Parts: sequence; C-alpha cells; structure tokens
Amino acid sequence: MKILALDTSTEYCSLALWLDGDVLTKEVLAGQQHTELLLPMVQTMLAESGLALTQLDGYAFGAGPGSFTGLRIACGVVQGLAFATDLPVIGISTLEAMAQKINARHVMAALDARMGEIYFAAYRQTESGWSVVQTPVLCLPELAPRIEERVKWVGCGSGFDLYGERLSAYYGDCLVGIESGCYPHAREIAQLAVPKLLAGLGVSAEEAAPVYVRDKVALKVSER
Repeated sequence: MKILALDTSTEYCSLALWLDGDVLTKEVLAGQQHTELLLPMVQTMLAESGLALTQLDGYAFGAGPGSFTGLRIACGVVQGLAFATDLPVIGISTLEAMAQKINARHVMAALDARMGEIYFAAYRQTESGWSVVQTPVLCLPELAPRIEERVKWVGCGSGFDLYGERLSAYYGDCLVGIESGCYPHAREIAQLAVPKLLAGLGVSAEEAAPVYVRDKVALKVSER
C-alpha cells in the first residue's frame, strides 16, 4: 500500500510517504507558512520517489485537534488531491499520532490550545493498536479528566511542555514521566492510517473534515 500523509496542525509542517512498509519523510518548522510550503514539499517528495499521485492508494492527514488554520490547510490539500485522483482519505487524531511516537503502553497526550487551555486525550496500547481511554477534550490543565490510577502513564506534547508542573501535581504518582518536545508528525499519521485504509475505513474527499474540539479561537473582552 502506498499512502501520502501530511500534518500541519502545529507550527511544524510534515509529510510522509508510506511505501509498503518503508516510510519517506520531510518536515520543516513552518511557522505561518504552511500554505506556501506544503504543495511544493508534496511535489518534491513524489519526484524523489518516482511516483505519481495516480500510483497512490490513499491519503491521510492530521485531523486535529490543533491550529484551526493548520487543520483546514491539511484537510483542504488532501481533499484537492483526493478529488483529482478519486482516492480515499482518512483523518487521524493528532493526539493519537503523538501517542504513537512514545515508547509506552499508557500515554496521555496534550497540545497547547492557547488561552491557558490544552487539548487532552489518553490512550492504552493493545495488540490491535491504540485504545482510547479518554477522547479528546478541551480543558484547563488543572481540570483535565481523571484517569485510571492503577497503571502508570507517560505524558507528551506541547501541553505537557508548557504545563508539566501543574499536570504532574494534578495526576500525582500515576504520571511517571513526560516526553518533552513531542508534536504530531505525518510519519505516525501514516502508520496509523494504513490499517484503517486496508479495512476500507477511508472516506471520499467531500467527507473529509477536521476535528476542531474548540468552537472559538479568541476570548471576548469581557472574558479576558
């Protein structure tokens, strides 16, 4: 199976080309330049691999949560490519993609959501993949969902980078470590997408959609 995966949910822009188990990747710290950088990166990656879009089997993207603009960019580009090639699309949780990076069986993943809040989810690794213990939510660090305390958890993501002390105090002994510098990457999105596409869970281009979690991006003056 050949899959093109991409993620623009954070300040990083990453691509991955899954080629029957081998993975080619590209990434750049894009800041606010995802729109300008993404399609040229796709063209370069395909040229270097000697593949055309018509030789792919599907597309995957970081569906969210994350930057509103970034999620729309990734979804829009994937939709355009899928429309042109009539191939299926699968959206992958950015929080689950971070869990996929971590060498641990129980992972809490959190992204900075701005305005003092985090996007938070928790996952347990099983033989068949990641089981969702806590679905993605938007919350203050000190109001994060309570998680099963009989097992040991590892935290990751920019939410833990920013609020590690508060989250460590909140979860106590059940949080045994924090992996710093972790962010969603197209490599893990491709890995998670393969079994879903093989199982026929891909959708058409028009059905692909971001997962925002937050329903507004700024505070009113009265809320500040």
